[in-house]
Amino acid sequence: MAGESARRGEYQHTVQRRERLLGLLDERGGVSVQDLARELDVSVATVRRDLAHLEGTHRVARTYGGAIDTGRLDRSWREKSTEHLGEKRDLARWAADRVQPGSTVMLDSGTTVAELAALLGEREDLLLVTNGLSSILELADARAEVLVLGGRLRRPSESIVGLLTLQALERVTADIGYLGAEAVDPVRGINCPEIDQAAVKELMSRNARETWLLVHSSKFDREPPFSHWAPMGPGCGLVTDRGASEERISAFRDAGWRVETV
Repeated sequence: MAGESARRGEYQHTVQRRERLLGLLDERGGVSVQDLARELDVSVATVRRDLAHLEGTHRVARTYGGAIDTGRLDRSWREKSTEHLGEKRDLARWAADRVQPGSTVMLDSGTTVAELAALLGEREDLLLVTNGLSSILELADARAEVLVLGGRLRRPSESIVGLLTLQALERVTADIGYLGAEAVDPVRGINCPEIDQAAVKELMSRNARETWLLVHSSKFDREPPFSHWAPMGPGCGLVTDRGASEERISAFRDAGWRVETV
């Protein structure tokens, strides 16, 4: 009986500590592991175990040496859909013009990709393959043929990820693929809040004969906040708007990326 009571007390203490950890992230956005250990008066190892648990429930995203409140960057597509709408539509039009008749097109999740889906859905000569809920909604009344990749619905990005998604992707080769990104690095590729999402983006790129990332210029002003990466193959393309500085995008050209500004 005493042992059971002690276990209940330990569980409650763990729950309270994790709630306090979440409160610190909510206040500050991002906090280092060392600062969390000091604030909570526990070991770094305990903080890392707490972060691993909270990351598994999608309440935080682990970063290099710390964590960030997922609500700061990993927001729903509804929240992001009205931001920089003019530039996103310019990127979508540029991407749509590259799609040849009779193509199979891979469409990732994301608001810019959803703008592209709306344009491509009007064409009867295309097969559109997507894991993005926002794109699926845009394609509900499409004239194009649409293949929806099954799997786990990941919130808040509303993308479909996981083993079933990867199994379906293994059976698809696309002529061209368009991917979204919250942050991108010329060497590491696309920065992702969880490993399942990174795996899907990587396989999409690998199974498309030509891959382009549609990235608004504001994405270059932030440091990659997440701990997972989706590597992009040689010759991957990056298209952004004219708000991106030459210093930022030249690093991608130097690393062998094709870069276009719209």
